[in-house]
Amino acid sequence: MTWSRAAFLYEGPVRTALMRLKFAGLRTTAAAFAPWMVWALARSPPTESDPETRAITWVPLGAGRRRARGYDQAEALARAVARTMGGSARRLLDRVVETPPQARRSGPARRQALLGAFMATGLVAPRVLLIDDVLTSGATVAACALALRRAGAREVGVLAAARSLGSPVPARCYNPPMSQPGSVVARERSSR
Repeated sequence: MTWSRAAFLYEGPVRTALMRLKFAGLRTTAAAFAPWMVWALARSPPTESDPETRAITWVPLGAGRRRARGYDQAEALARAVARTMGGSARRLLDRVVETPPQARRSGPARRQALLGAFMATGLVAPRVLLIDDVLTSGATVAACALALRRAGAREVGVLAAARSLGSPVPARCYNPPMSQPGSVVARERSSR
């Protein structure tokens, strides 16, 4: 991946809202997150180039999980972000390997499980904005970015609703600027 941004930290009400989006079917939550995600991207733009030339896609769920949930939460976020940006999102990736849930795995175990898990679905734009709900170790988005690059993308940027505090900050990840004294961001920054 070329760069990554996250609108929030994965804690408190943000974590609750994303869990509801993911597991309780509250799809409208995606529309609530979209303006904040676009704001995070605008607040710390990755390049000076025209955002109109960027294709917007998402980290796809496996077919089994999509059937069980009835929808893909990352797709819902991508479509909401695209609408907020005045564009559209399109499917550029398929998950060709149904991987077990990654939440409790270490970074190396995640990377191993995701080898070859994604494949581009055809022609890929030179610049891609990849949307996901939560950025943890970066292993999933890195596997997606690799598939997109193999299909011709030169730049793959990642925009997530939130990023986890439980693992190292992925390279080139934007930290939300809200760092009130005593906040999680302030504590995290002071521990570096």
